Amino acid sequence: MIDAYEDPGTPECRGGAGYLWWLVMRQPWRSVTGAVLASVWMVLLAATPFLMARAVDQGLEGKDLGALAGWCGAIVVIGAFNSWLSIMRHRTMTRVRMDANFRTVKVVVGQAVRLGAALPRRAGAGEVVTIGVGDVQTISQSLTVVGPGVGAVVAYCVVAGLLLSVSAQLAVVVLLGVPVMAGLVGPLLGRLRAVESEYRERQGVLTARIGDLAGGLRVLNGLGGKGLFSDAFRRDSGLLREQGYRVGAVTSWLQALGVGLPTLFLAVVTWLAARLAAQGQITVGELVSVYGYVAVLVGPVAFLVESGYQIGRGVVAAERVVRLLRLEPEPDEGTTDAPAEPAVLHDPESGLRVLPGRLTALAGARPADAAAVVDRLGRYVPSAAVWGGVRLDEIPLAQVRARILVADHEADLFAGPLRELLGGRRVPDDAEIMRAVRAAVADDIVQGLPEGLDSAIDAQGRNLSGGQRQRVRLVRALLADPEVLLAVEATSALDAHTEAAVAERLRTARRDRTTVVTTTSPLVLDQVDVVHYLVDGKVAATGSHQRLLNEEPGYRALVARDADAEEVVG
Repeated sequence: MIDAYEDPGTPECRGGAGYLWWLVMRQPWRSVTGAVLASVWMVLLAATPFLMARAVDQGLEGKDLGALAGWCGAIVVIGAFNSWLSIMRHRTMTRVRMDANFRTVKVVVGQAVRLGAALPRRAGAGEVVTIGVGDVQTISQSLTVVGPGVGAVVAYCVVAGLLLSVSAQLAVVVLLGVPVMAGLVGPLLGRLRAVESEYRERQGVLTARIGDLAGGLRVLNGLGGKGLFSDAFRRDSGLLREQGYRVGAVTSWLQALGVGLPTLFLAVVTWLAARLAAQGQITVGELVSVYGYVAVLVGPVAFLVESGYQIGRGVVAAERVVRLLRLEPEPDEGTTDAPAEPAVLHDPESGLRVLPGRLTALAGARPADAAAVVDRLGRYVPSAAVWGGVRLDEIPLAQVRARILVADHEADLFAGPLRELLGGRRVPDDAEIMRAVRAAVADDIVQGLPEGLDSAIDAQGRNLSGGQRQRVRLVRALLADPEVLLAVEATSALDAHTEAAVAERLRTARRDRTTVVTTTSPLVLDQVDVVHYLVDGKVAATGSHQRLLNEEPGYRALVARDADAEEVVG
């Protein structure tokens, strides 16, 4: 089974079937072992009726007690050996499925990391969640065909040969009957693939809607849009339910035929064999063996139908994975090196100029306007932003990411020890971490956790409060120590006392470094070197906080609202 640190390999992305075959070929010996064990297991199932026929003909009809005991003993030995084979087959196929599961998880996670910030713009959250929750399991389950599927074909051929030794007529019926059953099931498999694909698409859309609902319920409620969103969700879930019924209808027919057709087939062959026995063309022992052969054949035929069903679903799921794997990250076509020394960042669209080595604030009535400016300066959206006279999109992306950091107030927090969460790709020592912790006024967080820096943090920091999560994100940004730090609403969830302390310490921690914060809090604005007042996404005025308060009525009205709120809290 694939190791947690093993390279999963380069997946086949030309189609869903190709991806499934790639999963098989990444573990060839295990796949071959599973196929061999399943084949021997199913063939030995057919050995029981063969031995029973000999026991009947030679032991019972021949009245030979020794022969009867010998053949019965052989049945016991073969049965015990086959039981062991069944256990080994199941273990091997479990490893095959788990390897496919983990390997798919690794390539999907690797692709998500490779896409980075481009992932949310290239693939919906619902699609990614659906792949992780359902498609990975479906893909791994479809590899059952590697073992029992191959074994079913081998057993079918062996049983047909045994029947040929008994009666050519019975062998012909068996050889023709199985293809007829496959022909009846085939169209349903195509239909299942179509409805399953549509169901998965709708499931992805609804999953994304659930995520939006969970993240924005409070805002929707405040705007009076909860009812409208609820109606849309109810409508979409109803459509998904109806599509699920269609999938269930096709699946039920497949499963019914998978059990019913082999049973009907068994009845037909048994009737023919009974007629041949009555006519004296075969012995009673051979009649018993024919019944046993066909009863054994029900299993392989059912496995073949089930394998076709699982492969159909697996191809649909694999196509979704392949579609994600085909996505390409943002092109890094830059050919001009970034400025060797700290330089001015300029956003022509807003008119903003960020001077190096200064603490700068962006204040606007609409936080989205300030966030859009930050996205352009951080090269997360196409723009004409310039750094030291060079367009950002002409600089290699790796150089931009290494020197300019956008710290979003809703950036992801991954599960794990607090120390690893704060350090990121670096491995800072405790002294470095605690300096950043003090700068972000996060001492109480570390002290309040049972194991300090070694305490486990839940995914997205669910075991922390909103203000604690915000300070943890700020600590992480400060530890990265970028040349240019662009912080979006870094103190919006903090109380007035903590916010004032963060603003003061941030100024000290980032002295002589370029830092931009988006905020409308007067406690933060009073600490910065320069404030840019945004109106409709454009810089309307620039100056110190006190100067803008005195000279810009709009700015005064914007930040006074926060000041009044802080007086009430005080």
